[in-house]
Amino acid sequence: MGDAPESTRFQKRAGQWLVYALFRCVEGVIKCIPLIAVWWLGRMLGTLAYFVAGKYRKLALHNLRIAFGREKSEAERRRMARAHFKSLFANLLCGLKLPLMDEAEVAKRVTAENMHHLKEAFDAGRPLLHPIMHASCWEIMTQVPSLYVFGHKPASIYQPLRNPYLNALVLRRREKLGYKLFDRQEGFNAPISYVRDMGMLGILVDQHAGYHGQWSPFFDRLASTTNIVALCALRTNAVILPMMVYDDGPARWRYVCDGPLRTSEAKPSISGMTADINQTVERLIRKQPESWFWVHERWKTPNPNFLFPGYKRGVVFPSDYDQSRLQPFELLIRSPNWLGDACMAFPMVRAIKSGRPDIKITVLGPDKLEELWLSMPEVSRYIGKPAKEGLFAVAKRIKAAGVHFDAALLCTNSTRSTLEIWLAGIPHRIGYKGSFRSKLLTHLVREPKAGFPNKHHAHLYMFLARRIGADVDQPGLWDAGSPPVSTDGTIRVGVCAGAEYGPAKRWPLERFAEVVNQISAQHAQFRWQLFGAPGEKDMGEKLSAMLKAPHENLVGRTRLSELIAKLRQCQLLLTNDTGTMHLAAALGIPTVSIFGSTCPIETGPLGERHTVIQHKVPCSPCFERECPFGHYECMTRVAAGEVAAAVLKTAGVNQAA
Repeated sequence: MGDAPESTRFQKRAGQWLVYALFRCVEGVIKCIPLIAVWWLGRMLGTLAYFVAGKYRKLALHNLRIAFGREKSEAERRRMARAHFKSLFANLLCGLKLPLMDEAEVAKRVTAENMHHLKEAFDAGRPLLHPIMHASCWEIMTQVPSLYVFGHKPASIYQPLRNPYLNALVLRRREKLGYKLFDRQEGFNAPISYVRDMGMLGILVDQHAGYHGQWSPFFDRLASTTNIVALCALRTNAVILPMMVYDDGPARWRYVCDGPLRTSEAKPSISGMTADINQTVERLIRKQPESWFWVHERWKTPNPNFLFPGYKRGVVFPSDYDQSRLQPFELLIRSPNWLGDACMAFPMVRAIKSGRPDIKITVLGPDKLEELWLSMPEVSRYIGKPAKEGLFAVAKRIKAAGVHFDAALLCTNSTRSTLEIWLAGIPHRIGYKGSFRSKLLTHLVREPKAGFPNKHHAHLYMFLARRIGADVDQPGLWDAGSPPVSTDGTIRVGVCAGAEYGPAKRWPLERFAEVVNQISAQHAQFRWQLFGAPGEKDMGEKLSAMLKAPHENLVGRTRLSELIAKLRQCQLLLTNDTGTMHLAAALGIPTVSIFGSTCPIETGPLGERHTVIQHKVPCSPCFERECPFGHYECMTRVAAGEVAAAVLKTAGVNQAA
């Protein structure tokens, strides 16, 4: 057993050596072929790759849509993608050929422009920093130092190859031309010291920088960007000269120095210069977009933290940037199906919306909840789905919205709702484990452990927001505002005596009537409004007939938007455990809520302004629609007197009056 690790290491080394040997064989063949023939062979291979490499073609088209979707048609972007594949493969093959040629021979095929900027920097005693890009044949930069080295000591930071044999080969070839190479995994102190001593350092700046990057606009889309160039520049007083390689005909290239970085700040900072570098890189790419490396995830969506509060360097815009140009990060949130559950997701949506400045939230859910969600200023659009619509129809409906969604967050736990999102082709899908949907989610969120402070549905939704990077502790997320102040002394109270879920959640109608009549007999300033679902009209008529107090029966007669407007006029709501209870809580209206078969710890209204009345019995909470024993003891134990007292206390009325 002790020999197993050594055996594994030997097999790994043997495999790496075989890859190295194969590479050298390919080099041997390419060495025998004229450079122009290598270039044409690469273009043919690129044409083939465009059609057979579906994954990379899709990625290139995705990136080109981000960069040019507002400027060029789909047909133009497809032509650009085909041209890119031809350029990419031609330059990759030429990149294998060039190190096998003499520098003078390579230099004949390269035109250098604006290199006087480098000499001017040397004459002024200033070191150099070169932001460089993956464009055209970027290997040229290491093959013709005679075209741009005028006294400085050239160096670059590199990412070591995993294959030690190939890595050693690359190091030998570059160092023989006078380059100093710094392993990026060993930090940046040594490169900074090297630059101070009149060095010139090339740093790649066009890749996703992950957690350590700064989020700044790139083609008007936020991208994580390295700040190393700006950091080095401010520490070394170096001149920043962006460098770019362009295709310049068959097996020919143009090596361009863009000139000193143009900054938008009066006093340059690391963050501001980094944002400006992104704008410069974009400008250089636009001159020949097909030659840039479109088959990598420059605008990568981090999994799972695609919100920014946890990122070290946050979001920075150039000082002269017009933020109205910023392309949105499109998030689809699958709403819970019930009104109450949807209201409990409001704090989560607020937390997500504040998580990045470019986010645009679309909610998908039942048609009946459209007016509810569109009442939230954080929600930009709503996609309604009829109750009995099939999977493919819902997916088609999502696509028909005409939005390229970057991610979807599911508040539902069903496999069906996840399939709808998956069929719509949304690349990032986040949610709890659910039933049989684990394989359909790209980020699986496990429910909080037993130590989680609260299993309330609203907190479970908020936990989803936390798992994608939201700051869930910021003030204002749970604050839905305050109830209206009565200007005429009238106290308006809503009454919701129904519950769509079933009779186990309904306090007896006669007791609601007793509370209303008892309070109004002693306090004439109360006015009552009866609320309920369309299917509860008969219940509303029965309750209305029992009341001896001034009231308005609106049961089944309001649209959701009208119900919201009416609730906003109330000083409080007397209710069962209903969706209307959660809606009132979401609007900042205090509630007196009667619970029986359900659990207020999980689904009660949150906040100090709400009162829950519940008399537990041995079988509660049972969560049944109807009482298994038929006597609804958990509800009948609640007396009208204690509910009336709670209403008066919540309304701020002296009960002795």
